[in-house]
Amino acid sequence: MEARLNVFGNPFAATFLKHINSAGMAVGKSSVPAATQELVKIRASQINGCGFCLDMHTKEAAEAGETPLRLNMIAAWREATVFTEAERAALELTEQGTRIADAAGGVTDEAWADAAKHYDEDQLLALVALIAVINTYNRLNVMTRQPAGDYQPGQFG
Repeated sequence: MEARLNVFGNPFAATFLKHINSAGMAVGKSSVPAATQELVKIRASQINGCGFCLDMHTKEAAEAGETPLRLNMIAAWREATVFTEAERAALELTEQGTRIADAAGGVTDEAWADAAKHYDEDQLLALVALIAVINTYNRLNVMTRQPAGDYQPGQFG
């Protein structure tokens, strides 16, 4: 596969991505567990079919110690017994926040209440921001057909 645009060599893309990366770094510094953040990024990327982000975030998660079993079970998290209740709530919020156009009203009150049982207000805001940021990256990469498979952990800093 060949990319439609060279987003890594385009000055406008560099400026735009600098700002998106700053938002992502703010979320990364939140108190939402790093493992949960990677699960959210992976699940949204699965839903959106973003190979570039799946390549990156599965490798980063594995490098950080995530197990192959948990990585393999993310797409079937509802049936999997390897995720905590808090992680499951974050994954549900991710799915509903990513598929916002598929459901009138967006995220259900039940999904929000379940997430609020496990995360405080700052963490909820961080999760919402993370879901928004990864969906932005997914859309950029899918629309421009960024190829996947060559990412090396830590490649972007």
